[in-house]
Amino acid sequence: MEFNSMMLFVIACLTINLIPGPDVIYIVSNTMKGKMVSGMKAALGLGVGYFFHTLAACVGLSAIILSSALAFSIVKWLGALYLAYLGVQALISMYKGNSQVVVSESKDTKGNIFMQGVVVSVLNPKVALFFLSFLPQFINTSTGSAASQLLVLGLIFSVLATLCNVLYATVGSWLFNRPNAGRYTRILEGVSGVLLIGLAGKIALSER
Repeated sequence: MEFNSMMLFVIACLTINLIPGPDVIYIVSNTMKGKMVSGMKAALGLGVGYFFHTLAACVGLSAIILSSALAFSIVKWLGALYLAYLGVQALISMYKGNSQVVVSESKDTKGNIFMQGVVVSVLNPKVALFFLSFLPQFINTSTGSAASQLLVLGLIFSVLATLCNVLYATVGSWLFNRPNAGRYTRILEGVSGVLLIGLAGKIALSER
């Protein structure tokens, strides 16, 4: 992968993972229920789940790439449309200002938080759909194995996502208890929305 494409991929990963969503709520909730270590366990559990999605994407998408160039082109176009949809949704949410993050302050902690994080991530269909839509956009079928590229990209995404989740486990409860938490969320949604729409446009205008 070219350096510019890799940098775009890294920036997109970081921006997307910094948007407060269900995973962030799960992490911060566990941090507030117990100690910071609870949030760390939740973050690492989610990270393991991302790895499972990476393996699934490698197997499924590699089969599509090998079977038909047309089929892979369709996957890329559908993925571009999905990324554009996510971008528009983020901008709408920013405009309406209705993306307040609500976390539980209950002190009750039950079960294995790490394993719960794995299950939450693995069984989340939106995560699977995102992997199938996001990773193919950065694959260059003319340079190297598609499966190895998917694996590397998936691992990079998983590591960056886990680092962002660990950051939220460290400062999340403090951040979302601040009076300007909504403003922070709206800024991230706006930046991410523009980035996702730009990425979708780049894909649409690139080589067929």
